[in-house]
Amino acid sequence: MRRTLTALLAAAALLSACAATAAPPTPVRPQVLETIPHDPTAFTQGLELADGVLYEGTGLVGRSQLRELDPATGAARRAVPIPAELFGEGITVVGPTIWQLTWQDGVALEWDRATLTLLRRVPYEGEGWGLCLDAGRDRLIRSDGTDRLHFHDPRTFAETGSVSVGVTNLNELECVDGQVWANVWQTDRIVRLDPETGAVTAEIDASGLLPAAQRADADVLNGIAHVTGDEYLLTGKWWPSTFRVRLR
Repeated sequence: MRRTLTALLAAAALLSACAATAAPPTPVRPQVLETIPHDPTAFTQGLELADGVLYEGTGLVGRSQLRELDPATGAARRAVPIPAELFGEGITVVGPTIWQLTWQDGVALEWDRATLTLLRRVPYEGEGWGLCLDAGRDRLIRSDGTDRLHFHDPRTFAETGSVSVGVTNLNELECVDGQVWANVWQTDRIVRLDPETGAVTAEIDASGLLPAAQRADADVLNGIAHVTGDEYLLTGKWWPSTFRVRLR
């Protein structure tokens, strides 16, 4: 029995070592299908498509908003300011409501989706960067700039757990089929993560997506919205364009 247990422990250690040293996925390039106008004054922090409506959360103190956009034209249909003292961050749709993070203010904002009326503020620990709904597991997933993803109850916003993913500066998030797509802040890199194991399962190299001539007045890539299948919308802070792309 002791020999069997020792063998099992050795096998587990070997598997763990192999997982730790596994080669990272080879980065792939997004295939651009369409270019759509985007408001170049929008400091994009969150982007999500739901029921044919594109929602965008923007940042900066005194300028942060929650917006409802036409996904075909990028035009704003409605926009509401968040409380002026707050710095808006990632957003996600949960049924009839929208959750919006704040950066270092320690509160999540819950909005009524139909009226864009602020319903309540809920405190949480740490910073808020990106947010998405992992519907299959009935939880929200939040990034905070560290190497951890945090799980929250989608109704109360109470934290329910976390996982280390070995990548820091994870910014805007998009949950799709149990996986998490994440912008890596200050880079043109997007990673796909398994929130159960923390493993990086795919990597996107989006360098050159925004033409060099438009880079001077733009900030970093930040904004992922799932359209259908392997199609997504990608944009960035102060970008003049949103790109409908295929990610394989």
